[in-house]
Amino acid sequence: MTATPTTPPPEGCIDTQALDHVLLIGINRPAKRNGWTPAMFKQLAEAYTRLDDDPALRVGVLHAFGDHFTAGLDLPAVAEFMKRGEKAIPQGLVEPHDFGLPGYRRRTKPMVVAVKGICFTVGIELMLGADIVVAADNCRFSQMEVQRGIMATGGATLRMAERAGLGNAMLHLLTADEFDSAEAFRLNFVQKVVPAGQELDEALRIAQRIAAQAPLAVVATRLNVMKAIEHGPLAAVEEFIPVQQRLANSEDAAEGVRSFVERRPARFSGR
Repeated sequence: MTATPTTPPPEGCIDTQALDHVLLIGINRPAKRNGWTPAMFKQLAEAYTRLDDDPALRVGVLHAFGDHFTAGLDLPAVAEFMKRGEKAIPQGLVEPHDFGLPGYRRRTKPMVVAVKGICFTVGIELMLGADIVVAADNCRFSQMEVQRGIMATGGATLRMAERAGLGNAMLHLLTADEFDSAEAFRLNFVQKVVPAGQELDEALRIAQRIAAQAPLAVVATRLNVMKAIEHGPLAAVEEFIPVQQRLANSEDAAEGVRSFVERRPARFSGR
């Protein structure tokens, strides 16, 4: 598919488009290779918050306009925030990197990401903070903060080792080297690699497949996986019975039984 962008201001913007139960979230500053500015971070958090708050929306797809996902931070634009120890995202919104900062909400609904071309620094961290990543086969990845005298603070130091092991994480974090889609797939940073130009279609296909499932069960399943990763298997197991009881008493669970008996696709309402 081809998402239609607005004409962005010089500082860039985030475009959103609802397709049934899927919210397309587009990074829109192609003239600067989608370099991130404070305004873009704020709008991204607002888009993630919209996804979580709108009951009609079930899945998000993060993508980018132009030839590249992002060249990373627009350092002159964000340097003063770093020096002051401030974030460009107002508190109370969903924090797109999703690592539980005080004062910020965590995302509950699934996020699929389509990456292409250059995907540096914050681009890698946003995709690692999502749930499923589809990469074009022309991607160029680099976590190059050490090359700029700063540290990756969008989740790379947490999630690279979690996905790929300590040695692989250190290799890419400490050398600031560039690697391709095949390496990102090997490291479990991305889940699918497709020919360039097909990444958004594939991400949308996955999102639509997720959106067709029971929304309450999808959210509960995602959160239980996150609980296991962040707090350990025992913490996740403790939720099995109470969460299952809540789900089993939902309208969607009743619809699931009816659709099974009647041998038809389920029509879930999210209740």
